[in-house]
Amino acid sequence: MTVPAITLAVIIGLLLAETRVSRAHEARLQTRGAIRPEGDPYLALALLYPAAFLIMGVEGLWRAQATGAAGHVQPANAPAWFASGVVLFTASKALKYWAISALGELWTFRVYIVPGVPLVRTGPYRHVAHPNYIAVAGELVGTAMMMGARVSGPVTIALFGLALAARVRFENRVLSQIGR
Repeated sequence: MTVPAITLAVIIGLLLAETRVSRAHEARLQTRGAIRPEGDPYLALALLYPAAFLIMGVEGLWRAQATGAAGHVQPANAPAWFASGVVLFTASKALKYWAISALGELWTFRVYIVPGVPLVRTGPYRHVAHPNYIAVAGELVGTAMMMGARVSGPVTIALFGLALAARVRFENRVLSQIGR
């Protein structure tokens, strides 16, 4: 098994674990009377986020196979890019899990509003409004670095960035409408 294959397997495993946590939180929020506001660009994010990892993983696997099979030498800086990507990805996951910890069961992939529950202002939310999204951007950039995804990395990150910008605008609008 190649390094890109192992890396992709770890990333997919983490994504599946996060999906499970999100779904469990959604179920609890729904029993608490949480509502999902209209207009959430969730579908775009739900498609682009895992697709970005998969596409970058495919490019990484292809590059590993092409350089191994053809006897080409990896660029001299490839190990540094991989190591830097691991550091960025790990730091991003730490920030994300800090944000999840601060939100508790309020954290989900979808936007839910629980009537009467105040906005969380602890953990990383003391410092920035959307730390989870900063972490997600770091995960994607770190993955592109680890996979050597010089083509698909920038493209998928840009596409996801457009959807994420729409999501941030949506969340900010929803929070301002309910006075949080």
